[in-house]
Amino acid sequence: MSTKVADHVLQRLREWGVTVVFSYPGDGINGLLAAWGRAENQPRFVQSRHEEMAAFEAVGYAKFSGRLGVCAATSGPGAIHLLNGLYDAKLDHVPVLAIVGQTARTAMGGSYQQEVDLHTLFKDVASDFVETVTVPEQLPNVLDRAIRTAYARRAPTAVIIPGDVQELDYSAPTHDFKMVPSSLDRSAWTALPSQESLERAAELLNSGDRVAVLIGQGARGARAEVERIAGLLGAGVAKALLGKDALSDELPYVTGAIGLLGTRPSYELMRDCDTLLTIGSSFPYSQFLPDYGKARAVQIDIDPHMVGMRYPYEVNLVGDARATLQRLIPMLDKDRDREWYDTVCANVARWREVMGRRAELSADPINPEYVTHVLDPLLPGNAIITSDSGSAANWYARHLTMRNGMRGSLSGTLATMGCGVPYAIGAKFAHPDRPVIALVGDGAMQMNGMAELITAAKYQDRWEDPRLVVGILNNHDLNQVTWEMRAMEGSPSFLPSQEIPDVQYAAFARSLGLTGIRVEKPGDVESGWRAGLDADGPAVIEFLTDPAVPPVPPHATWEQMESTAAAVLKGDADRGAMVRQGLKAKVQEFLPGREKKR
Repeated sequence: MSTKVADHVLQRLREWGVTVVFSYPGDGINGLLAAWGRAENQPRFVQSRHEEMAAFEAVGYAKFSGRLGVCAATSGPGAIHLLNGLYDAKLDHVPVLAIVGQTARTAMGGSYQQEVDLHTLFKDVASDFVETVTVPEQLPNVLDRAIRTAYARRAPTAVIIPGDVQELDYSAPTHDFKMVPSSLDRSAWTALPSQESLERAAELLNSGDRVAVLIGQGARGARAEVERIAGLLGAGVAKALLGKDALSDELPYVTGAIGLLGTRPSYELMRDCDTLLTIGSSFPYSQFLPDYGKARAVQIDIDPHMVGMRYPYEVNLVGDARATLQRLIPMLDKDRDREWYDTVCANVARWREVMGRRAELSADPINPEYVTHVLDPLLPGNAIITSDSGSAANWYARHLTMRNGMRGSLSGTLATMGCGVPYAIGAKFAHPDRPVIALVGDGAMQMNGMAELITAAKYQDRWEDPRLVVGILNNHDLNQVTWEMRAMEGSPSFLPSQEIPDVQYAAFARSLGLTGIRVEKPGDVESGWRAGLDADGPAVIEFLTDPAVPPVPPHATWEQMESTAAAVLKGDADRGAMVRQGLKAKVQEFLPGREKKR
C-alpha cells in the first residue's frame, strides 16, 4: 500500500517525539483519521468534547511537559473553535502546533460548505508560522518548520492541509529547482548577554540597599540560581502568577504573587525597594511595580522582543535565565546589611498568619478561602495544580504553597475562563504518574468543565496515578466580575448577568462513574478533599461557598485585610447592608494609589 500524505504527517510527528494529539473528529480531517487507523493510533488520538478543549489540553500538556502540544481539527467550525486555546498559548508563550483540515482544493473559492479563509483566521494567533500544504513534496518542510518555530518562539503555529491533499500519495521533495528539503534535528542552544552588559548589571545591583526580585515562568529552570542571587542581594522575591511554581513558597523571603491577585508583602516589596531585578517575566501591570524613578532596574529575558517595555530598565540582559545568572552571580558583592531582608521575611510571616485568620472566619455557608487553605497541607509533594480564571484564581494565588517538586499554572495573560479542567487533562497525559488538582469556579465549570469530565472518565484507565481531583467553588455567582463591578463601577451585583444556576456537579460526576462529593458545611471540607485525593479515579468535590467573601486587593493595609474580612463575613445585618451597597465605600479604599495619598 502506498504511503499517503496523512500517513507521512503522523510518521513525522512520531519522529519529532510527539506521543499524543488532542482533537475532535470531522470530515475535514478524514484522511488523517484513516491514517491514525493504519498507524494503530500512534501518536495517540485523544478525543476531547470540543475543539477549544483540545487546544486547551494541548496547552496544558505543553506547559507541564515542556514538550510540544499538538491539537487537530476539521475545517470551518473546527478550526474556528481552536482559536481561544491557541491565543492562550500565544499570550503565555507555549509551544503548540495546530493541524487543521481545509476544503478540497478543487472547491476552494467556490463558497463551499465549511470553507473559511484559514490563513486570515490564523494569521494573528499563529503569526510566527502558518502555512497550507498544497502538494506532497511541500509537507516535510512545512511541518518541520512549524514544529521548530513553535519550540524556538514558544508560540502556536498552524499547518493547514486540504482534505484532498491528505489522501494523495506521498512523495518526498527532490533535489530540483524550487524544491525545499527539510530536516528533523533541533539542537539545544543557550543565549547569553554580553560581558559588558553583565558588568553594568552587576554594578547596578551592587549599589542597591533594598533589592526586590520579580520572577516569572522564564525563571523556572534557574531555581538554584535565583535562590543564590536572592541570598547574595538580601532580596525578597515576588512571583508573577505564571511563575508561581518557579520557586518554593516555603523560603522565608518569597513574598508570593504580585498584582491584583497578589500578596501584601509583594506589594510592599515593590513599593519600598530601591533596586529591581526581573527574571523571566513579562508581568504587564506596571502600577504594581516600583514608582518610576524610585528604583533602578535590571531585566533578564530570553526574548529580545519582550525586554524593556514594562519598566524603565537601565540594563536589559537578553539571555537564558540560568546561564545569565551563573555568569552574573560571581560579580556580586557578598556582604549585605540584613535589615531589608529581615523586614521582608517578617512581612511574609505576618501575611501567612493573616491568611490563616481570614480562612478561619465563618461564612454562609463556607468561606472559599478556607477551602483552598485546607487543601494546601494535603497536597502531595509531586502534585500538579491548575486554576481556572475568576475568583478561584485569587485563592490559588494566595493560599496554596508551592513546594519544590510541585507544578502549577493557569491562563496567566489571556485569563480565559474554562481552561482549568482541560489543563488538568493535558497535565495527566503529560505526567500520568502524578496527581493533578484543578481549582475551578462554578461559572467555568458550567462553561466548559462539565463536558470535559466526560473526557476524564473516558481516559482514566490510561493514567498510572488515577488521581484527577476537580474542586469546584459553587457560589451561584460569576464572582470575579461581581467584585469588579462593585470596585470599579460602584454598582451592586446585576443579578441577570451574575447569578447562575445551582447545578449538581457531584451528582453529574457520579452519573459518569466518577467520585462525586457535595460539601455543604465547613466541618466537611477537609474530609471532602481527602476523599478526592484518596479516590481510585477522577473525583469532583463540590464546595458550597459564600459569594460575599471579598478578594481584598494587596494594597489594602494590614488592618483593612483583617477588619474588612471580619465585617463582611460576620453574618449580621451590617453584612447584608454592605453587600446591598456593593461594598463600594470599602472597596474604593483599596484602589491603587489611595494609601499613598493619606
